[in-house]
Amino acid sequence: MDELRVLIADDHPLFRVGLKYALQAQGFEVVAEAANGQEAIEMSHYYEPDVVLLDVKMPEVSGISDGIVACGKIRSQLPEVIVVMLTTFEEQAIIQAARAAGAHGFFSKETDPTQLARQLESILQNPDQDWLPKVDLPELTPREMQVLQLLGEGNTNKQMAKVLDLSPETIKDYLHGVYRKLEVKDRLAAVNKARSLGMLRLDN
Repeated sequence: MDELRVLIADDHPLFRVGLKYALQAQGFEVVAEAANGQEAIEMSHYYEPDVVLLDVKMPEVSGISDGIVACGKIRSQLPEVIVVMLTTFEEQAIIQAARAAGAHGFFSKETDPTQLARQLESILQNPDQDWLPKVDLPELTPREMQVLQLLGEGNTNKQMAKVLDLSPETIKDYLHGVYRKLEVKDRLAAVNKARSLGMLRLDN
């Protein structure tokens, strides 16, 4: 395989340097280093790397708040580029957010460089395969998901009923189903559980 061109984005200079030398030792060419999401997007356009390694959490610069947001923008603007998230945070919500943003992979920063190199080569050979960790989510119906999303946005039962053209009593029945499947007892607990699982859109 030809030497793979990599861009590293992380707000910790020492981590970037260490990862750079580790990848170079495995035969990768590190073409650029970015300290935040905005730089990662701009450098991806300029250097056209094969792979972008993005830290999940980076400081906000020019409206690009973190690696997840940068991932989504790079994937939409440069669909041929492989984007892999590196993180010390492996919560289900973050994995789900990375999946929704179009990330090809999701690895711990503690991953051995040799193993990471093999994983990157595998992802490049089979980019359409699902390389992200599996997350077990409660199986809600499409209508229950609509109710849950409206609940997460702070709507009352009456407001949800109006939006979905249903009766408040029907909304109440759907909420009971949501509570049961999420294994919670009230609205606040349902929203908190759904957020922890990455089940709510964060558009607003």
